[in-house]
Amino acid sequence: MQPSKTILLGSQSGWLNILLSKHTLKWCVVLLFFTVAVATFALSTGQLKTTFAELSQVLFGEGEKFLTTVVLEWRLPRLTAGLVFGAALGVSGALFQSLIRNPLGSPDVIGFNTGAYTGALVVIILFGGSDLQIACGAIIGGIICAGVVYVLAFKQGIQGFRLIIIGIGVSAMLSAFNTWMMISSSLETSMAAALWGAGSLNGLSWHQVVPSLSFIGIALLGAAMLARKMNILEMGDDSANMLGIHSEKTRQLAMVFGVILTAAVTATAGPIAFIALVAPQLAKKLTREGGVAIIPAALMGAMLLTLSDFIAANLFAPNQLPVGIVTISIGGFYLIYLLIQQSGN
Repeated sequence: MQPSKTILLGSQSGWLNILLSKHTLKWCVVLLFFTVAVATFALSTGQLKTTFAELSQVLFGEGEKFLTTVVLEWRLPRLTAGLVFGAALGVSGALFQSLIRNPLGSPDVIGFNTGAYTGALVVIILFGGSDLQIACGAIIGGIICAGVVYVLAFKQGIQGFRLIIIGIGVSAMLSAFNTWMMISSSLETSMAAALWGAGSLNGLSWHQVVPSLSFIGIALLGAAMLARKMNILEMGDDSANMLGIHSEKTRQLAMVFGVILTAAVTATAGPIAFIALVAPQLAKKLTREGGVAIIPAALMGAMLLTLSDFIAANLFAPNQLPVGIVTISIGGFYLIYLLIQQSGN
């Protein structure tokens, strides 16, 4: 009897039911190793150089007071944001690409993160809200934008290309509204909003990061629960309905969880482009598997954003770039490659 080539996370009839091949699991371990390596360098690199021995002492509660403050209060919140936000964007992209059945089906391409940006700007500029209120505003803005695009794109079901085109149009209008809000506000507020709009993890504290982590945790759990249904849905609505899966309800839930993941990141770090587009596709190229690659996409997203932030923080040190500039530079080249590949088909 041959050993099984797949591993089940959860149970057949349980709420968690994710099937991984051993090949995929190997790549997940590789991605996890590289992510941990990048995270270690990020914690130990900066204007205050830290050896691995000193870093270990800090993490085990035996380091010097000043060094402990630098690592745990300054660097660790930023690193945690990079890891968790990257995973959230990777999973969000995987959900939307499966939902739309198009490699361009990413929340930043469709424009849902622009809706989240609008919601956050309204809270910042008009109400001067707290971090939690900004997070809620971004999520509400993202969900409203997704709802508008969904309604406009719905025509006897959802067609991927139609959703993308309408999403781009709605995003363009919201971008114009965002610009109007910024030029109509005070100089100090508009400059802060513009800097935040570039997408940055610079200077994040635990107080800023924790509200978004709560929303992301809930949405990641919801995405994991939907993974099996989304995989079945890729075989077609008829097959899904025969297996007792409500196709449209599953799509709506996937869209809600995907928007929450994107909006929670946008609320804290601003709109970070292209991670949601690139991470799921690179994960699929490595694992060579179809379906919704939740875990590989999360690990790839975490690694890409953490690596991008490491580059942004150290490339022109002591000056630090917003991580959004690095992700746009990398993602722009990948998008050009993707469009050329699509036109060749």
